[in-house]
Amino acid sequence: MNDSSWGSPPGAGPHAGYWGPTDQGPVQGAAPAGPAYDAPEAQQTRPMPIVPDVPAYGGDQDDDRGAARLSGPLYRDDTFRDATFRDETTSAQPREAAPQTQNPEPMPDAPQPASAPQKKSAGRDLSAAIGVGVGLGVVIVASLFVVKAVFVGVIAVAVVVGLWELTSRLEERKGIKAPLVPLAVGGAAMVVAGYVREAEGAWVAMALTALAVLVWRMTEPPEGYLKDVTAGVFAAFYVPFLATFVAMMLTADDGPQRVLTFLLLTVVSDTGAYAVGWRFGKHKLAPRISPGKTREGLLGAVSFAMVAGALCMQFLIDDGTWWQGLLLGLAVAASATLGDLGESMIKRDLGIKDMGTLLPGHGG
Repeated sequence: MNDSSWGSPPGAGPHAGYWGPTDQGPVQGAAPAGPAYDAPEAQQTRPMPIVPDVPAYGGDQDDDRGAARLSGPLYRDDTFRDATFRDETTSAQPREAAPQTQNPEPMPDAPQPASAPQKKSAGRDLSAAIGVGVGLGVVIVASLFVVKAVFVGVIAVAVVVGLWELTSRLEERKGIKAPLVPLAVGGAAMVVAGYVREAEGAWVAMALTALAVLVWRMTEPPEGYLKDVTAGVFAAFYVPFLATFVAMMLTADDGPQRVLTFLLLTVVSDTGAYAVGWRFGKHKLAPRISPGKTREGLLGAVSFAMVAGALCMQFLIDDGTWWQGLLLGLAVAASATLGDLGESMIKRDLGIKDMGTLLPGHGG
């Protein structure tokens, strides 16, 4: 049925006054074909009510059924027909659309009072770090220039403490039980062997320490054996074996000066990286590993270390020259930065900030 016929006035249109045929013939009392105003019985014709336009059908099953009932043939019984028509007319009324909830536009943020710029934080207790550094420096210098063997003992103690911190964090965070006893004994022996027999003694002690770790771990259940001994061998190399290079430097005639140069360059490199990075650092060096390190800080470390290296080689080392100090400073800054990044990788993997708290301000 044409939608326009629903809104036609009474008596208009080709279907005015005609209810349509049923399955048993025309409806009794229906007007003959032709316009309603030409038929004598036009006054008895029931006008078709004006029905408001309804939405296009097809999207709602209830509206489809209502449209089908209105467009189909009506019954011969006028009373039932009228009641049916009224019901159908009512059901054909357009539904009241459900209110659609729209996301309101976000309210603009209320203006916040301007806060004072926060002061940059060092990320550690500088007073504690300086105090501990000065105290250790006094012990190191005194042991270096008084009795060399005492300084070897200082290195051995530092190695044992470092192994204890590393193995404790491995067990706490990863459940890895690297055997501490063979590591501590072998690590101390490694430092002494490096001082007495230099590189050959250090390698032999390293091999014996690794073997001791393998055997010691056999006294416990086999579960986790591989990861425990692997971590043990790594700890033996990472802490005591690298420390033997300091002990080997001490064997030279100017050994105390060499060790002092090594320590000074490491401290100056770290200080230069911190000072320049804290003041000018904007570009991250390795944000996924160590978010605090910047490229500007690396340039500061290299610059400070090269200047300090030139001075130390010129005035502390026998037969040393300033240009050798520049190369030495560059090498120390690069190795110190790589060492820091390596330790940061270990700490990120363990999910910790510091290896220990024994040395306040230094993170272990």
